[in-house]
Amino acid sequence: MKQVAERAGVSISTVSHVINNTRVVSSDVRQRVLGIIDEMRYIPSAVARSLKNDKTNTIGVLVPNSSNPYFAELVRWIEDAAFQLGYNIILCNAHGGAQKQTAYLRLLMEKRIDGLVLIASGADDEQDLLLSHETVPIVQLERALPGLDADLILAGQEEGGYEATRHLIELGHTAIACVSGPADLPRTRERVGGFLRAMAEARLQVPPDRIVQEEFTSAGGHAAFTRLLAGPTPPTAVFVTSDLMALGGLCAAGAAGVRVPAQLSVAGYDDIAGARYALPPLTTVAPPKRDMARLAIDLLIERIRGGHGPLHSMALPSRLVIRASTAPPPGRP
Repeated sequence: MKQVAERAGVSISTVSHVINNTRVVSSDVRQRVLGIIDEMRYIPSAVARSLKNDKTNTIGVLVPNSSNPYFAELVRWIEDAAFQLGYNIILCNAHGGAQKQTAYLRLLMEKRIDGLVLIASGADDEQDLLLSHETVPIVQLERALPGLDADLILAGQEEGGYEATRHLIELGHTAIACVSGPADLPRTRERVGGFLRAMAEARLQVPPDRIVQEEFTSAGGHAAFTRLLAGPTPPTAVFVTSDLMALGGLCAAGAAGVRVPAQLSVAGYDDIAGARYALPPLTTVAPPKRDMARLAIDLLIERIRGGHGPLHSMALPSRLVIRASTAPPPGRP
């Protein structure tokens, strides 16, 4: 910075004000300083700036599994919204482990992030204690951790499961199965809850073997469909709580010689980018990923900039996207 000031014929403080926009500087001086900065390829120290301003312009984002396209797409929109407002993100992937999640929370706080977008996968006592003592603003997505005072944005998971199942019922299906992720995950419980509510309203039975739990992966979906289709009375429709699992299920159906949707209708959840390119294109529930990301960043930056209003708790509606993987059951027009 000293060399820039010397070449521009101004004080070091003037260069600092140009870089940080902390005081009005004449247009001529600003352009001269910026030109020299560009010519020298000078990169201001973010560390020094953060020590002076007590801000890093950095937001931490903690996700359960960034290899799942749903979370990858959600993070893409979070990053885009943050970038437009002059913030960078640090992404940490917990891979579903509470211990790793806690370690990453500690790391993010050590990096002196200005705020945190938290998509929690699990909880433990150490994590709860760590969060309860932090003063950085936090916005939670999809799940509320007990006892954490933070803004919360939900995506109507139970209602999404209900709407997808209602769609299958309205097509005329009565033998409907559900393929889900692990039961200890809140998103699984809520989506399956919507499935069960729709089935109960229609007075349709759900035998225990018609709800199959596997991992939230394509391999998990493949295994679940293989079990369902090998049974004595296979379903005519399946609601799957994850598109990633549904894609594995479509593969399993093809391997078993079952035609989708002529013999089996499949509805997924998440509307990942690959869903529209599946064979056939997948009917699915689309959470408002872009709106959730924008709202999360707007709320977080409002808090970072000193907003002290009441905490927000919002549920944004998902929508059913009907494509070619669902149709009336065999024998019905």
